[in-house]
Amino acid sequence: MDVTELLEAAKGSLWLNEVMLGAGVALLLGLWVLTLQRIEKSSVRNLLVVLLGFVALELLALGLGAIDYGKAARLLASMAAVGVGAVLIRLAVHGVFRGILPLLRFSPARIVEDLVTTVLAAAWLLVWLHVVGVDLGSLVTTSAVITAVVAFAMQDTLGNVLGGVVLQIDDSLRVGDWVKFDDINGQVVDIRWRHTAIETRNRETVVVPNGWLVKNRFTVIGSRRDPQPVWRRWVWFNVMLDAPPSRVCEVLEESVRQASIEHVAETPAPSAVLMDIGQGYARYALRFWLSEPRVDDPSDSEVRMHALAALARNGMRLAVVQEERVVIKENEARRAHMQAHDRSKRLAALASVELFASLSAEERDALAESLVHTPFVHGDTITRQGSVAHWLYMIISGEADVWAENEGLRTRVATLKAGSVVGEMGLMTGEPRRATVTARTDVECYRLDKDALRELLASRKDIAEEMSKVIAKRQDELDSARASAPSGKSKSGAPDDIRSRILNFFGLDRG
Repeated sequence: MDVTELLEAAKGSLWLNEVMLGAGVALLLGLWVLTLQRIEKSSVRNLLVVLLGFVALELLALGLGAIDYGKAARLLASMAAVGVGAVLIRLAVHGVFRGILPLLRFSPARIVEDLVTTVLAAAWLLVWLHVVGVDLGSLVTTSAVITAVVAFAMQDTLGNVLGGVVLQIDDSLRVGDWVKFDDINGQVVDIRWRHTAIETRNRETVVVPNGWLVKNRFTVIGSRRDPQPVWRRWVWFNVMLDAPPSRVCEVLEESVRQASIEHVAETPAPSAVLMDIGQGYARYALRFWLSEPRVDDPSDSEVRMHALAALARNGMRLAVVQEERVVIKENEARRAHMQAHDRSKRLAALASVELFASLSAEERDALAESLVHTPFVHGDTITRQGSVAHWLYMIISGEADVWAENEGLRTRVATLKAGSVVGEMGLMTGEPRRATVTARTDVECYRLDKDALRELLASRKDIAEEMSKVIAKRQDELDSARASAPSGKSKSGAPDDIRSRILNFFGLDRG
């Protein structure tokens, strides 16, 4: 059948009479599809513009037919019929996959929609050719060579299509998965017939051919067996060899458990391990589980800050490169200046605390030697209600919140600022902590231990009487704040009772 016969057959077909009806149906379908929430409205609008173009071809064909340009009219009408049918198929598939199936709680992958559209469009073309009288058997036979050439030229495209099908069949990749390969780390946002789109944390969309994903290795973050996928992260620390490894691991683990870091999972629990020993250092890995891969770097940073502060509080130094240097007098002078400056800060901290107001300058000077610098990071737990610790903290910078906990309820009762003291009852009487204190901001403290105060009390017992009055006053203030909290309870003691408990705790009540 030559072109003239094909056009004659098209003239007698129903396309010239039904194209406008099909266009009207497609227009109504397109307007409905635009109302769906899960649709890319720009692509639908483009389809409607193409539809209007085919309608224009049909109108032009009608005009040419009226002025005896029959061959041109039939050619344009055939093009319009095929085009309107293809647009109608595309819009119908959109409506089914984006409108009807979601109502049935079934959401197939995008590649299924693309393949269904392609198959239906090919079927429509074959139906049209059959209706106009084309012998499909002879068409396939005579076009075998052309088909082979086209298939060879499109082998990459076909490989991508088949790759997308394989990814969907074996379920190795899903929309929403976080994947890593090469230097790419991002979330799968779409799987199409040719490519997979991955959105990185930098808001970049990486388009990866499906064929490449099938042939190469990639990593899917998290286990699909978990109800909430989590991702184990590793942060590394080189610590001096004089720190006991078991204690270092314990401190690192506690730094994460005691901190409130967003997206860091409580279960599985964090763990620290000794990974290597080098020249002058031990290398530790702190491993924790992240519930949101999008914030890996910020979470790593927060974990490092909490861990570094915890190591510093426990006197564990990070390992540094060891070098031999010639020390000159200027360095000695600077060191002496720094020591004097640090000493003045310690004395100022002691002088600002009401608990030590009764001490003489010599006594404060002796006590300053025993103060230990202890930093805390925002969110750290400085002390926990019910725990036993025989030391106190003097806040020298930052703010801390005091929380009263009772039967699962947690109420903030005060905010401590620089110059405040935390844990005086634990230091002086051994009493368990009566409140939980957390770092509202980054906080710097000096820690005073029981052993440092024992010698001072032994030399002058009347200090205990002065301190007991201050402690009783502070306990009354805390009890008043706790009484305003839900189910608050008061249990302060009189100064004489507190004095007796102090002397008994330090073993000074005899003789």
